[in-house]
Amino acid sequence: MADIKNKLTDDDAVGQAIELLFFAYRDFVSDPDKVLADYKIGRSSLGRAHHRVIHFVGRNPGMTVAELLEILQITKQSLSRVLRQLIDEEFIEQRRGPTDARQRLLYLTDKGTAFEAELSSPQRVRFEKAFEAAGPEATRAFRDMLLSLINEDERPVVLDLIRKDR
Repeated sequence: MADIKNKLTDDDAVGQAIELLFFAYRDFVSDPDKVLADYKIGRSSLGRAHHRVIHFVGRNPGMTVAELLEILQITKQSLSRVLRQLIDEEFIEQRRGPTDARQRLLYLTDKGTAFEAELSSPQRVRFEKAFEAAGPEATRAFRDMLLSLINEDERPVVLDLIRKDR
């Protein structure tokens, strides 16, 4: 009876994977959440939306607001508030496009680059430890699984984004 109880069914494996993803995400974002909570703008703290914007602008200097909207898949109104705060706090700067002055290109400032490093450093350490413990084959399989969780029609866009030379 104990053997039957301990054997994983497909439903059990999927359920456990979903739970592990929730727990992994909880811990993965906990370190930057602490840093963000300590940074106050008026009476409120920076949040995960600010972190995502800083991350993607840092990884894609010179990206347009439209490109950022496409990546984050949020409304212009939601991004506008977050982006305005990050610009006002001098984490991000906007520059006009070289050929179209209406185009707004986004860049991290020196302050933004330092803040991005502070936010991502503990996350990088988590991944480095996990990759080292799992080994190269498991690391490749993990990457493939994450990619498979992304909507199929979005995968080429994501692959193009993460493969950019940096």
